[in-house]
Amino acid sequence: MYAHLLSRLQQGDIRALARCISLVENEAEGYMQLLEALPPEGKTRVVGITGPPGAGKSTLVNALITALLRRQQRVAIIAVDPSSPFNFGALLGDRIRMSDHFSDPNVFIRSMASRGALGGLSPKILEVSDIIKAAGFDYLFIETVGVGQSEVEIAGIADTTVVVVVPEAGDEIQTMKAGLMEIANIFVVNKADRPQADEFVKNLRLLAHIRETPVIKTIATQEQGIEALITALDAHREQIHGNLQRKAFLLTEKAWQLIRHRRMRDMDKQVLLRTISEQMEDPQFSVYRIVQQYAHPV
Repeated sequence: MYAHLLSRLQQGDIRALARCISLVENEAEGYMQLLEALPPEGKTRVVGITGPPGAGKSTLVNALITALLRRQQRVAIIAVDPSSPFNFGALLGDRIRMSDHFSDPNVFIRSMASRGALGGLSPKILEVSDIIKAAGFDYLFIETVGVGQSEVEIAGIADTTVVVVVPEAGDEIQTMKAGLMEIANIFVVNKADRPQADEFVKNLRLLAHIRETPVIKTIATQEQGIEALITALDAHREQIHGNLQRKAFLLTEKAWQLIRHRRMRDMDKQVLLRTISEQMEDPQFSVYRIVQQYAHPV
């Protein structure tokens, strides 16, 4: 049904890419056939960029784009924006920071609203990622909201997960949650020109030593440390190349997320809200009864 569109996509046609993404996001008729026809995963390196708000993730990605373009690489970016729980709109801050690259034919930037998804990632990010990979980009950067479980969730999507922190997190480093330490393949200490940066890096390296996780210092606004970060990304890719166990993990995580989303697709949160609103004043009201009703419909 979409054979011609898929052919253009594989040739790197940006208009075809945008069209395919729209078809999937809108779940247009035949979109599953399009997904099933996608070629096997190719050369695209998928890098997750996560970390707390204010760490400079978007500025770091912008600097990475600039450096990779100098190497004649094609780069795609998915910026997962926080959504209002009322209008589900995507914020455009990430796109503004990357505006220097909008007109470059070797760069594709897509902003996706998280739409209240558990974990902070957009429900369609898996499918959109696969479409982008089919377009033959060298790198795909996925920048997460950086709150809640999104940091951990990104590990099931990306080949390499970069956790970005700043020196001011020094007081928190000893209590850094285990999940964040576990998923980091590379730590980036951004804004490394700030006071106490060296001491913070030293302490972080002590913690990361057990897992042999590299710690890279950057000043993204000045493009300092970016080449070292790209070298670390390349080294990690070589490290995991041919690791069938890791590949099985990533594919299992992908299938799990997709199956869960398919099973929930008939759920309407607004209908659930109305049901609860109508029943909550009942003295016998139980949220578990509601859950049972929706989880096991008659």
